[in-house]
Amino acid sequence: MRIWVDGGLRTAETALVSVLDHGLTVGDGVFETVKAVRGRPFALTRHLDRLARSARGLGLAEPDADEIRRACAAVLDANPADLARLRITFTGGLSPLGSDRGDAPPTLVVALGATTRRPDSTAAVTVPWPRNERGAMTGIKTTSYAENVVALARATGQGATEALFANTVGALCEGTGSNVFVVLDGELHTPPLASGCLAGITRALVTEWSGARETELPFDILERADEIFLTSTLRDVQAVHRMDGLALPTAPGPVTAKTMRVFDERSGAARDP
Repeated sequence: MRIWVDGGLRTAETALVSVLDHGLTVGDGVFETVKAVRGRPFALTRHLDRLARSARGLGLAEPDADEIRRACAAVLDANPADLARLRITFTGGLSPLGSDRGDAPPTLVVALGATTRRPDSTAAVTVPWPRNERGAMTGIKTTSYAENVVALARATGQGATEALFANTVGALCEGTGSNVFVVLDGELHTPPLASGCLAGITRALVTEWSGARETELPFDILERADEIFLTSTLRDVQAVHRMDGLALPTAPGPVTAKTMRVFDERSGAARDP
């Protein structure tokens, strides 16, 4: 594997970041995960725009989009794969121990790992810990991901691949690394950004291409929805066939199946929509 670290490609053994990097010591960093199909990144412009928004929200320096594009191209060329996860990480760089940043430039890492297409459906669970829709980091994709690690571990322990959160007022919010859509009486709904969910790239495309409505939804809508599906960079559109202990035996249902077809067609026709 060849990994880009601060200006050049390195082998996995020599792709090193300081133990005093602020991304490691206090989680002071942002990141993006980009799907790459046969060496071509999907929706890279949208991902770079969100990376820049996240960096601004965290108070980091503005990422150099041109440098990141060069880094992505170099990593993709060096690591051929039919389907891959391209991970862009941008941190506060070398800093003193503690919360204050130092004067060193930010750290940029771009790495790639091969993956496989997800199943058409999966199981998900709910977790009791709320997302804070009014928090300082709401809507920012930071490397401070421990909350998601804990929730996903609970899901895995229950035979599921995703955990879904409510927010502090009991409204449906998002998953650990996905957005959630529900079908009610044939209509497609997803929580609004005001719920505290991340502005997912796939979420935005599915909303544009399907006409889904942004609707504040109670958390228990997951018990009553006709269909449920998840969206993310690597899931694309993935039906939920079991929600906690409730089976949805027809998954993917008709609305989900149509959304999956439209997404596959539109995303296949435009690599940077």
